[in-house]
Amino acid sequence: MKRIEVLEILADLTDHHPVVVTCAATSRELASVKDGDNHFYLLDAMGLVGSVATGIALDRSATATKVVGIEGDGSLLMNPNVLPTGGFLRPNLLLVVIDNEVYGSTAGLPTYSSRVNLAGLADAAGWKVGTATEETSIRSEFARLASIPGPTFLHIPIEAGNATGIAKLLVDPVNITNRFGAWLRQSNEASA
Repeated sequence: MKRIEVLEILADLTDHHPVVVTCAATSRELASVKDGDNHFYLLDAMGLVGSVATGIALDRSATATKVVGIEGDGSLLMNPNVLPTGGFLRPNLLLVVIDNEVYGSTAGLPTYSSRVNLAGLADAAGWKVGTATEETSIRSEFARLASIPGPTFLHIPIEAGNATGIAKLLVDPVNITNRFGAWLRQSNEASA
């Protein structure tokens, strides 16, 4: 399965969730599939999806809507401390790790995920974990993990490679922040 195919499924599943998205190819591909006000693209901030999503989830602790972080294996490996932090703080967060075993935006250099069990790390840190490899299991594992309070982790192994013909994501980061903040405020008011 390709990353853009996974992102198409996730875009369909996350309309009502705040979504924090890792930088580079993943952000560009998700924006090309479906650019939503509920998407917070972390441009040039590799490794910070778990940190930002944890902060948002802790702030939204009164709501039942889980925050979703869409992360890559290379980015998670740049900041793996989000796993024990999440296990300790217990944010209402679903961290989706799309694992292609390479840094997709830097010429496909290999990550350590072929030899480091990312789902095992999350489990050891206290996260509820699931793995999915095709559309039906992605949908069912997402639904299961989204219904469990606290930190949950969905590992999706995929093939390496970026989608072709995807435009650069040239939206001003201030505009991304403002529209995401407005969406969060409206979402919080609606759930109050």
